[in-house]
Amino acid sequence: MFWKKTAAASVVATASTILPHVATAQEVSLDEQINQAIAPISNVIAGFMFYSVPVAGTAFPLIVGWLVVAATIFTVYFGFVQFRKFGHAISLVKGDYSHPEDAGEVSHFQALATALSGTVGLGNIAGVAVAVSIGGPGATFWMILAGLLGMASKFTECTLGVKYRNEYEDGRVSGGPMYYLSKGLAAKGKPGLGKVLAVVFSICCIGGAVGGGNMFQANQAFQQVVNVTGGEQSFLAGSGWLFGLVMAIIVGIVIIGGIKSIAKVTEKIVPLMAIIYVTAGLIIIISNISMVGDAFAQIFIGAFTGAGVAGGVVGALIQGFKRAAFSNEAGIGSAAIAHAAVRTKEPVTEGYVALLEPFIDTVVICTMTALVITISGELNSGLTGVELTSAAFASAFTWFPLILALAVVLFAFSTMLSWSYYGLKSWTYLVGEGKGKEIVFKLFFCLCVIVGASMSLGPVIDFSDSMIFAMAIPNIIGLYFLMPVVRGEITQYWEKIERGEIKKVK
Repeated sequence: MFWKKTAAASVVATASTILPHVATAQEVSLDEQINQAIAPISNVIAGFMFYSVPVAGTAFPLIVGWLVVAATIFTVYFGFVQFRKFGHAISLVKGDYSHPEDAGEVSHFQALATALSGTVGLGNIAGVAVAVSIGGPGATFWMILAGLLGMASKFTECTLGVKYRNEYEDGRVSGGPMYYLSKGLAAKGKPGLGKVLAVVFSICCIGGAVGGGNMFQANQAFQQVVNVTGGEQSFLAGSGWLFGLVMAIIVGIVIIGGIKSIAKVTEKIVPLMAIIYVTAGLIIIISNISMVGDAFAQIFIGAFTGAGVAGGVVGALIQGFKRAAFSNEAGIGSAAIAHAAVRTKEPVTEGYVALLEPFIDTVVICTMTALVITISGELNSGLTGVELTSAAFASAFTWFPLILALAVVLFAFSTMLSWSYYGLKSWTYLVGEGKGKEIVFKLFFCLCVIVGASMSLGPVIDFSDSMIFAMAIPNIIGLYFLMPVVRGEITQYWEKIERGEIKKVK
């Protein structure tokens, strides 16, 4: 089964199988007790959520089809907006149209960085390796295509996230699918349906935030640090709780300050992560520039000839679509929560900014990973996941596993920051706004960091993975109903620009 997923990652096994878990006998016993208690429920939910049908001998999860079909519909409905308005999106991120007095808490760039911190992660490192090891280099072509289509999904959901957000007197805002589902569908004469979809989304988002967006991230960060500091001989071996405690304190310091504090950190971490990873990839690509043409040829030819291990052309397509969907989370709805906090009067501006996410996450970073793996010659080594990517980079830099460890820790940290906010806003939607209610969730979230780093919670992660993708069901149903609203926002926005009501400020 190849649908395992973390909030910022797409992986193919639970924490205990990707990175060996170092634990005492007592911890293993407690792990087993928890796993046995949760496994029956987790297995049923995960089996339903990731139900697959055989296509040309390859298992195809229906949830992936749900996401890709929606992305295709939005692409056509909005006239390939991701290509036509790409330049305008860049201008918005640069702040060319930003007005400091607009309602909201963060800039366009900070909102983009916060949302990216929740999606750029192990999916770009391990997920790509899984795709090309199973579907061959051709899977990369379909991954890129799915990423390009997903840009339209992000555009749609993030426009609505700002359109239907709640703005409070103290300057704070709350937005996301739970608000546009309830308020948007109520305006369409379907208040009951909107409320049900919003509640289902919120519950699933909290479950995903606590598990995949928190505990699994802490666990993976700890395991990678243990591995590069001596494995079973590491001074940290068996001390996951200590690592988790330190990380929980750091996470707590940031998230107590709310979205402004989170955004200030992510706007620094995300570019740093990208620079570290992309620079290493570029060095390898440039040093092997003579092989790049052949690598792209393998990617293109493999996409249509099925030069992969499983499923031929269909196998390459399925693997590419799966990895893209699991990596950039377009259609899941999570990013709309972060983007709703942006300072703007025009909802569609944040839709344009958001469409850059799948491009950066999937088209740029995932493609770079695939190129490095193809060029390195490690593709037929028998390795997969993180090990394959690490070996590919290590073929040029023997010290790269250390860089990878740093990247994993940064990815995990930034993912926890973003998903703490997603979970918090879903929590306050269900229980109401209030400082006390927010503190309760934040303390619980920090406690889960310690638990996640200390234990191997396979079924817990399976359950949270299911919750994350379950978010896509109510979210996309709502997006279909609200597409005309987004089209209306596009029309009035460009009419204002033509009339001169909206001007560049830079």
